[in-house]
Amino acid sequence: MDSERTSELQLIAQDLRILGLEMVREAKSGHIGGAFSLSEIMATLYFEKMNIDPGRPDWEDRDRLVMSKGHATVALYPTLAKRGFFPIDRLKQFRKIGGHLSGHAEMNYVAGVDMSTGSLGQGFSVAVGMALGAKMAHKKFRVFAILGDGEIQEGQIWEAAMFAAAASLDNLVAILDYNKVQLDGTVAEVQNSGPPQDKFAGFGFNVITIDGHSIQEIADAIDAAAICIGKPTIIIANTVKGKGVSFMEGKSAWHGKTPSDELFDLAFAELKEQRTKLEAIHG
Repeated sequence: MDSERTSELQLIAQDLRILGLEMVREAKSGHIGGAFSLSEIMATLYFEKMNIDPGRPDWEDRDRLVMSKGHATVALYPTLAKRGFFPIDRLKQFRKIGGHLSGHAEMNYVAGVDMSTGSLGQGFSVAVGMALGAKMAHKKFRVFAILGDGEIQEGQIWEAAMFAAAASLDNLVAILDYNKVQLDGTVAEVQNSGPPQDKFAGFGFNVITIDGHSIQEIADAIDAAAICIGKPTIIIANTVKGKGVSFMEGKSAWHGKTPSDELFDLAFAELKEQRTKLEAIHG
């Protein structure tokens, strides 16, 4: 990927954070921390790598994405809106009575959402099923699943991982948002299960470790997964919870907390300043 395209995707990622923060401010509710850690990943997937058509959200041969950490709609909904699945103005309906942009991923009413999720661990099993279904139907689409590092404490994750490897689902790409912080503290404090690289390798996955805020590394990892034959891939994306907002970064308190008006203003100012700097650097 050339530097110009990388720069465009960096700006899109920053726009996703700004749109997400606007959503949360309007709703006075939402999970910011684990959404902002995903922004570069979502920008690269939806605006560069996934084979999708916003005009045909139910296209049979499209790539699928399952947001297994289903509370990260503050990343998912802005991405879908900016990509053209529905009008950006609809983001104002987030978590509002009468609207359908619920706090967890909702597929029945929101174009572009491939699976309703929220019960941690279950989305990954659905993604594995989708990948198996593609193989059985001789379809070429890929299935992406985004997991949380707190979420992988669920036993169901490992049952799905065991099956995915046994079934040689090389059309499955899991992406672990490895920001190392969950609701109640750091992952190491809550339930330290050791390096996820070793776990997934032991379960038979092709393991790729990257900087989850580097557009180039994300893109390269997705391309590397595409040429891995006979194994599912897990991309361990090292990220920062609350990325882009100084008082949120790496803090478990901002898993699902809503800022005060003053802190919202500060967060917007920081995000917009960073976007301005990106524009200046990349022209």
